[in-house]
Amino acid sequence: MNVREFVRNARSRLSPVYGEKEAGAMVRLLCRNFLDLPDYIYVTGPDLELENEKQICLESCVSRLCAGEPLQYIIGETEFSGLRFKVTPSVLIPRPETELLCRLLEDRLLSCGRSHLRILDLCTGSGCIAWTLAHCIPDSTVTGADLSEDALSVAASQEIEGNPPDFIRLDVLAPQKEIADRLGVSSYDVIVSNPPYVRESEKSLMHRNVLEHEPEMALFVPDDDPLVFYRAIAGISSVCLVPGGMGAVEINEAFGDETRLLFAGCGMENVHVVQDLSGKDRFVFFRKPDIG
Repeated sequence: MNVREFVRNARSRLSPVYGEKEAGAMVRLLCRNFLDLPDYIYVTGPDLELENEKQICLESCVSRLCAGEPLQYIIGETEFSGLRFKVTPSVLIPRPETELLCRLLEDRLLSCGRSHLRILDLCTGSGCIAWTLAHCIPDSTVTGADLSEDALSVAASQEIEGNPPDFIRLDVLAPQKEIADRLGVSSYDVIVSNPPYVRESEKSLMHRNVLEHEPEMALFVPDDDPLVFYRAIAGISSVCLVPGGMGAVEINEAFGDETRLLFAGCGMENVHVVQDLSGKDRFVFFRKPDIG
């Protein structure tokens, strides 16, 4: 089988599932990652014969895609904020909304002119937020925390330029005193988080490639307490942020006002909801009051 034949067969199998445009993009990525060839090889070198092992590998990848497995898990990486991140089924695949959160937070931090920031990323997962901020704010000291040992292993394995974050195991829902003893009082200038926020009842609205492959513990919260993680993060912020420190969280679009009021009720000021590029309530930013 040559490149032309593989591309034609793969696109014909994937197009009914993903559409022609996305199928074409997937095939190009497979060629790039498993043949170590540029995206345009199917144009410039369509007669290149595939080694048997390569052919078997590529056909297996196409079958996995047809079965709904995310491409990012198959190739083992994804792009986020212009950086390449390793991903496995132990961590969520980073979303564009989280990329926007990083960009908005980075802009605010750089505009305030403060240096040597201590940043805490709760529910870090793949470490995409922690590494991105460490890369973009090079004089910062970043800590990423997660309950999952497997997720922490993935986060620590990233190969991103910049001062590497420190990754620690932490249950965000543990008693507040226990967390304060672990993290320290007034220890961070910035707290950021993209915690689980999808209600169990919203599963029916999600695509099977998410439900069947991405880690449930990083996605879902009970319907009867959808703000459980935000309540915990607000409490941690009230203790662990320095006076004047800043925080930001990604949220469920259905609970913008409720999340805002929760942080305000924990003593935060300048609490406000920020929408994503689709006009949906997606982030809450807040600040801990200065002393006096």
